[in-house]
Amino acid sequence: MTIENPRKILHGLSRRRFLSTAAATGAGALGAIAMPYLSRAADRPQITHGVQSGDVGADGGVVWARADRPSQMMVEVATTESFGNARALPPIAALPESDFTAKMLLENLPGGQDIFYRVRFRDFAHTDISSEPLVGRFRTAPSDRRDVSFVWGGDVAGQGWGINPDDGGMVTFATMAKHRPDFLLHSGDTIYADGIISSEVKLPDGKLWKNVTIPEKAKVAETLDEFRAAHKYNFLDDNVRAFNAEVPIFVQWDDHEVTNNWSASKQLPASYKERDITLLAARAARAFHEMYPMRESIVEPGRVYRTLSYGPHLDVFMLDERSYRGPNGPNLQTNYGPDSYFIGPDQMLWLKRALLNSRATWKVIASDMPLSLIVYDDAANRKGSEAFAQGDGPPLGRELEIADILRFIKTSGIVNTVWLTADVHYAAAHYYNPDKAQFQDFDPFWEFVSGPLHAGTFGPNELDNTFGPEVKFVKAPGLDKQNLPPSAGMQFFGHVKIEGATGQMTVTLRDRADVALWSTTLDPKPG
Repeated sequence: MTIENPRKILHGLSRRRFLSTAAATGAGALGAIAMPYLSRAADRPQITHGVQSGDVGADGGVVWARADRPSQMMVEVATTESFGNARALPPIAALPESDFTAKMLLENLPGGQDIFYRVRFRDFAHTDISSEPLVGRFRTAPSDRRDVSFVWGGDVAGQGWGINPDDGGMVTFATMAKHRPDFLLHSGDTIYADGIISSEVKLPDGKLWKNVTIPEKAKVAETLDEFRAAHKYNFLDDNVRAFNAEVPIFVQWDDHEVTNNWSASKQLPASYKERDITLLAARAARAFHEMYPMRESIVEPGRVYRTLSYGPHLDVFMLDERSYRGPNGPNLQTNYGPDSYFIGPDQMLWLKRALLNSRATWKVIASDMPLSLIVYDDAANRKGSEAFAQGDGPPLGRELEIADILRFIKTSGIVNTVWLTADVHYAAAHYYNPDKAQFQDFDPFWEFVSGPLHAGTFGPNELDNTFGPEVKFVKAPGLDKQNLPPSAGMQFFGHVKIEGATGQMTVTLRDRADVALWSTTLDPKPG
């Protein structure tokens, strides 16, 4: 099924003060806007790819939507689903320069509160004409020690496995939604810009996997519009749009938002007419920031790394392991320098300061790549380094950054750090034990791996012993059965619940059928 036209698919105010403000300003604003959305129905704007929210904190979050034409995004916000006493916010423009996407930061919301938002787009030329409304919701971060629940994973629409209605579409998103999480931590590979989505894929048993397709996914993404289309393709899925309307996203990127294993030294394959990896990455970055509800940095526009605080129990430190890395070479340096950069000195300094300043019970470090799983840049010839791990032995190359961070965490007395990651397309739990490590100047910690959310299943990868990882759990197809389709059932996500009263963190690895594959409960250390 080829889709030519995606429209065819479908600071901590008190709640009382919020509502009184809404009553004072919202009614007048709504009266002035007047939005008679039944007028000229055949020619009014359309919301094309659902609504999203993201980067939610104690007093607000970002909402996103996309129109089909130049228009103004109109947002109303309320603390009840009935939108009683709703507050209307000033309109913002959706223009061709941003592919008709618009993002709005909602501020001055009450903490720990369900927030409902309603989005319309108003025609520029005829301001009495607006689109049908779409409603979304999110929950602001708590100011007290209540329970917190979230899910994480990565890797969507990879290896040619797109939206197959016969298989239920991107089922894992519907499964995650059942847990009513506070947010999704998306660990990267949000798209596969380098991956073609063909109409059919023949399975080993002779059956056919049938994809919904769009013209732009018939080739690798090179133009800005092709990168945009790769993101919009995922939003065609009913499960994804329903999930996005209910669950905020904390998003980071990895390589496939640009091309496989990209770094500044990437030599693009012959399938690319665009030969400049820097220009390709710039187009990809623009599309990425347009398509997700991120809080944008005014210090460094386009920055991905950031701290997201979600109440007294949780801070999430979102890393960017692409923008500042050195070449994907051997990375066997014994001294730290540009060729061994992975997150880079500025981001290293930010992470150390942020960890040191955190007063949250748990410090979750969102790393799009695992620490000790070996990922080759040239997998066929087992050459080059794509990830941190450089093989057994003392820290070399990019591992020098991890050694520095782990030593800093120990010497600074920072407790309760957990690393969450994806990228390798299987589920695992790793306990890092200094007694079994080549580099031992760190306190023990956990790393949990999940994904793919909707892509081919691979693994397991080799582990190196530099930081002493112990495999406590792994679920992977085995090296004789690689690139399993989503219909094989080996699609994985992680679920984290932090108990408000005790601060205990329970991490559960699940599959798309919602089977709990493995779980552990961690007791917080006093800090």
